[in-house]
Amino acid sequence: MKRLLLIAGVAYMILNSCGSPTAPVNSNNKDDISPRNTGITPENAYNDLFLDSMAVEKFIIKQRLGDTLATRLRSFYNARNFEFAWLDSRGPSEQAAAFRSLYNYSKDSTSNKALDRRLDALMDEDSLEISATDAEMISTELQLTWRLINYFRETNGSIGQLEHMIPAQRYPVMELADSMLQTNDRMFPAVSIMKGPLKAYRQYIRQGGWQPVSAVKKGLKKGQSSPEIIAVKKRLFVTGELKHNDSSEVFTGELEAAINSFRNSNGYTQNGVLNDTVINALNIPAEERLQQLLVNMERMKWMPETPKGKLILVNIPAFALHVTDGSTRLFDMDIVVGKEGHSTTMFSGVLNQVVFSPYWNIPRSIVRKEILPAIARNKRYLASKHMEVTGTANGLPVIRQLPGAHNALGKVKFLFPNSYNIYFHDTPEKSLFERDNRAYSHGCIRLKDPVKMAQFVLEGSPRWTNEKIDSAMNSGKQQFVAVKDPVPVIITYFTAWNDNGQLHFASDVYGHDVVFRRKLFK
Repeated sequence: MKRLLLIAGVAYMILNSCGSPTAPVNSNNKDDISPRNTGITPENAYNDLFLDSMAVEKFIIKQRLGDTLATRLRSFYNARNFEFAWLDSRGPSEQAAAFRSLYNYSKDSTSNKALDRRLDALMDEDSLEISATDAEMISTELQLTWRLINYFRETNGSIGQLEHMIPAQRYPVMELADSMLQTNDRMFPAVSIMKGPLKAYRQYIRQGGWQPVSAVKKGLKKGQSSPEIIAVKKRLFVTGELKHNDSSEVFTGELEAAINSFRNSNGYTQNGVLNDTVINALNIPAEERLQQLLVNMERMKWMPETPKGKLILVNIPAFALHVTDGSTRLFDMDIVVGKEGHSTTMFSGVLNQVVFSPYWNIPRSIVRKEILPAIARNKRYLASKHMEVTGTANGLPVIRQLPGAHNALGKVKFLFPNSYNIYFHDTPEKSLFERDNRAYSHGCIRLKDPVKMAQFVLEGSPRWTNEKIDSAMNSGKQQFVAVKDPVPVIITYFTAWNDNGQLHFASDVYGHDVVFRRKLFK
């Protein structure tokens, strides 16, 4: 029987191997199938690995997929000319992490724990070399696509949009901008609110963009004069921060307001100063900004369609988190994030525990790279840092820092289990929140106002009054508290977003945009 099915699969592949190099068919009919897009080649593909087309047929047979699932799987890879969607030669793509985050947020439990463990292991590797002939990688690739098809069916997603979720090839930036404007607003509400800025930047490019602004010798403020100010006014007039253009060299009050608006939209302190930091941001070309918008709109396809109930949303490049309840924003909070986060693009968890007066169980990597060399230099190092050894594991001492004001986690931490072992916590280093760039910690997320977060997540427990929270934070005795109504947490990585009609940009702190751009644009 398997032999007969395989022969049928071969016949199917032959009949569908001469498709047009056009974009996938955009249809809602579950029986429609995209022709094979032979216009996608190793030279212009988004990823650099391609499946043997027979691998799809073998997978269909092995998993005993029904006709509808089999058709959708074939159509998905036809539209990509059998290019891998989730993996490239260096490891999982950004879309693999994004889909895992969306899927985990949308599901009470995952249906294929082995697949999740395999994906976690791949994402935990700093460097990988993946082959298109590796049977385990082929299985991982096809199982993720199977999961995506099932997810679309369960959420009543448009079958036509399924094949547009993951880029298949590189395009000229203006062509991709035109295509992005055609995305389904109902399915991708986060994308739809970016279409206005996308149209604006597309128009800036058509009008020739803007001329570079010369550097200034030192910061300029209101009331001063300088020849460079003329070009700054022209530049800010193009993008609308400055409402009335003039050709004077005087730093006016209107220019100060425009610079503060620009500073705010780029994540800088609104001090009214024109300095090299501002000028460097002003000089980013319009086409590069358009690329940045498109990269982030691709990411936004993987945001939950209609988040319900309470949600904590973290944006790493913005150094901020937002707490919402349905469509109502409850509060925002400044954060400090890790200095490095090669895999930390998007993931989700559920905040289900608060730990008051926590120990800091120091990760093995920090013990090996930092603590042991410090002990070698100073035998009293552990005592001076209020640390103690509790045992050994795999040849390294197990070290923790005692609770108290000196503790690196501060007076409270918040756990939302995830494969990255990242959590929220307090910090004794409050001065970090005064910086514009707050990528500093070893990887976890420091909160500017941990008391407010504790009050928020424990508000469903009447016995946890403000006084009780304060007492537990200052007790010096570790205490775990289960959150009565656990709160979903989504970690995102957006370097461009629209907040209440204002476009914001942020620095690409982990370099994810750089990788994405290389893969997405000609």
